[in-house]
Amino acid sequence: MISRRLPTILPDMTFEESLEVTKIHSIAGILSAHTPLISQRPFRHPHHTISGISLVGGGKIPKPGEISLAHFGVLYFDELPEFNKNTLETLRGPLEDKEITISRVNASITYPCNFMFIASMNPCPCGYYGSKEKPCSCTPDQIKKYIGKISGPLLDRIDLHIEVSPVKFDNFDNSKNTTDSKTIKERVNSARKIQQERYKNIGIFSNSELTPKLIEKYCILDTESKKILNAAFSSLGLSARAYSRILKVARTIADLDNSENIKVHHLTEAIQYRSLDRKYWGN
Repeated sequence: MISRRLPTILPDMTFEESLEVTKIHSIAGILSAHTPLISQRPFRHPHHTISGISLVGGGKIPKPGEISLAHFGVLYFDELPEFNKNTLETLRGPLEDKEITISRVNASITYPCNFMFIASMNPCPCGYYGSKEKPCSCTPDQIKKYIGKISGPLLDRIDLHIEVSPVKFDNFDNSKNTTDSKTIKERVNSARKIQQERYKNIGIFSNSELTPKLIEKYCILDTESKKILNAAFSSLGLSARAYSRILKVARTIADLDNSENIKVHHLTEAIQYRSLDRKYWGN
């Protein structure tokens, strides 16, 4: 449910984004005659039995796959370890390059695939590893085999790892104060405008597009923050890619907080979003 609500808080699509998404859906032959221009961000939710070709695109006459149909939107995988491991590995390049090239004998076609990848999974086969409510019945080998279906390089490409506890009865009380999607989206649009203004002269639009050189320029840390990040890097065994992604997330958190600089609490929050690193591989 959380994943399906995500498109409602994403930044508004620009005309250029709408045009690009509409072209992809038209090429795929799934554009509705009643929708001359797609103005809502796509939400694609393929089944775990999907083939690699259906995911990345292909066929005798190469057509866009799910990753391109999710361009500028969301690609959601439910029960991530249930997907074929080889199929999951095909995501590594597109997540990094934001495009996919399909080569055939007579031609090579490149489709854009700048999507937000969202996935959900149980912590173990029985679903209770780490639960305070019910003991886990899985053996260490079963847990290792289960989580082993997701490779380290693929996990590195996922910015946020959020562990969600089971919902308790008291949480179903709708009378409690909640924040609606419209209010959250206003904050998101505000943060996006900050980023567009910051990067207007260098040809990018958001923090996710920062290169290592640009990270050095726009994700500056004070001495205390550097010590914290260094400690996290050592204790969690983070890769260089994860290191960069933590800094990008911290920069985004600072933007949502309307802060010009990344502060300690922005960085520590970003580190907390690497829960799988802590749970399965942290010391």
